[in-house]
Parts: sequence; C-alpha cells; structure tokens
Amino acid sequence: MFSSLVRAQRIVIARGFSSSAAASAAAPITLHGIDGRYATALYTAAVKQNLLEKVEGELKIVDSVINKDAGVKTFLESPLLDRLARKEGVKALLAQGRYSPITANFFDLLAENGRLDQTKKIISAFGQIMMAARGELNVTVTSAKELDSRTLNKLRDVLSKSSLVEKGAKLIVANKVDPEIIGGLIIEVGDKTIDMSVSSKVTKLNALLSQAV
Repeated sequence: MFSSLVRAQRIVIARGFSSSAAASAAAPITLHGIDGRYATALYTAAVKQNLLEKVEGELKIVDSVINKDAGVKTFLESPLLDRLARKEGVKALLAQGRYSPITANFFDLLAENGRLDQTKKIISAFGQIMMAARGELNVTVTSAKELDSRTLNKLRDVLSKSSLVEKGAKLIVANKVDPEIIGGLIIEVGDKTIDMSVSSKVTKLNALLSQAV
C-alpha cells in the first residue's frame, strides 16, 4: 500500500511539473540550467495549487537549515549516497517542520533524481522568479564605508528613473561594504554593473601608464 501511495504522489507531482502548464501559471522570467528548470517547475505547480507564498516560505526555512547545519549541507551535496539513503535523509530533514505536500513531494523528487546537490541553487532561482513576479529588482551598492539610509534612498530614486530599470519596478537596495574599492561606488542592478569605484579608476590609470612605457 505504501509503494502505491508513493507512486500516486509521484504522478500528481509530475503532472504539476508538466511543461504543458497553463499560461496563467507560467513563470514571469525564463531561467536556464538544472536549477532554473526545477525552480520553474515548482513555481508552476505552486501557482496551480495557490500555494506560492507558502512554498516560498518553506524554501526559506530549508535554506536557513542548510546555512546553519553543516551536516545537512554535507548530506545534500554528497555524491556517495544511494537513492534510498537520499530519500530517507530528505524525509528526516522535512520531519523537523510542517511542510506542505507540494514541498515534500518536490524534495522527494530531487532525491529520486539525484539532484539534492542543486538544492541551494534551486532555492535561489525560485527566489528570482518570485521577485520577478512581484516586480522587484535587486540592487547592490558596494561602498568603502557603510552608507546611511538617506543616501540609499536617494540612489533608489535616481535609479528608478533611469533607463537601467523598467518603469514600475520595485527596487530592493542593499549596501555591501568593501574597503578595497577605496572610494566611490559599484552599483549592480540586476545583471548590469556600474563601476564608479576609485580602485577601478586606479586600475585603468595603471593600465594606461603601462601601455605608455
């Protein structure tokens, strides 16, 4: 009876992850690679079951567990475990919390397919899809010293009106401190980078001087 139940669950999850999903359940962005495909499949299935926010929250919990527990990270990345050991390990991991069937079945599928080592990447890719669905865009501002909230808000306002950002996008601005850039800023908007750091200017100057010698 147990094996029949497992087979039934796998049929349900496979249908949920079918590439013939309705347009209304399609991901807002296209991600490639193994992590992108699995994340997109999970997003589609979660949309169909109206469980997007719940699944997103559960993935964040799993990600937190991986970050805090080196043993869990080692288990997920180990290439030596057989299918049964992977599935039992996932069951033990998820037993620590109350996860929805869609999340539990998804990790069972990763264990079955030998893709547990992609867990962190899949969670990250799912986060990218969710941000796109909410019209959010990550902005990382690297500075030699920590910037105050007023400066970051000004940068957000300037960037939101620039050609780098689509109209209506919600910018999620984070400040990263790196003393090695000496001064100036490095601004990363999505996949675009604007390097206005002093270290970059020094590097360019050194290159020019080297060519002149």
